[in-house]
Amino acid sequence: MPHDHHENLSPSGHPYRADNDHPLTYWQQMEIAIRELLIEKGVTTAAEINGQIDLMDSRSPANGAAVVARAWTDPAFRSALLKDASAASKDMGFDIGPLRLIAVENTPNIHNIIVCTLCSCYPRNLLGLPPDWYKSRAYRSRTVKEPRKVLAEFGVLLPPETTVRVHDSTADMRYIVIPNRPAGTENWSEKALADLVTRDSMIGTGIIEAPQVP
Repeated sequence: MPHDHHENLSPSGHPYRADNDHPLTYWQQMEIAIRELLIEKGVTTAAEINGQIDLMDSRSPANGAAVVARAWTDPAFRSALLKDASAASKDMGFDIGPLRLIAVENTPNIHNIIVCTLCSCYPRNLLGLPPDWYKSRAYRSRTVKEPRKVLAEFGVLLPPETTVRVHDSTADMRYIVIPNRPAGTENWSEKALADLVTRDSMIGTGIIEAPQVP
């Protein structure tokens, strides 16, 4: 069924092509075709699609940082998180959906690092969009072969006696690292603690340094 197009816009308001210098890839063309077919058949609407895109873009590492700070300050929540991270994070308002979320905890003797060797599986509900390096072939292949070298390139230098555990995400399973709580923060509020937590520390490619004493 023909559509009335305006300046190369599809019925959902998205461009059929970005510009003359960057033609659409095969997969971009497939995405547009499927999206427009679903809209035409009444399965979804352009507004619903745009709403989901906005929701995904609004997610950030601040969600995961709030979960970590809660685990640091609430022993009962920490136990629940390590037992069933999907349910515990949902109780905080961060629904991971049908995926299984696993929380792994760093200790003075164990350091965890997350990777997805297949593609870029990542807990976006808690950490937002994955960084480009997480999706790179170099990170995906080298992390499982030489994790200490990869960590050193991120500035994480671990003692030889520290055990490094690599966790490989899958299509239906995600991981989040609970980093070590830095010393000197015993009386800090959850909000102040959350401000210390970084995206990289929840992937395992970063550590949280003890705060500077004024």
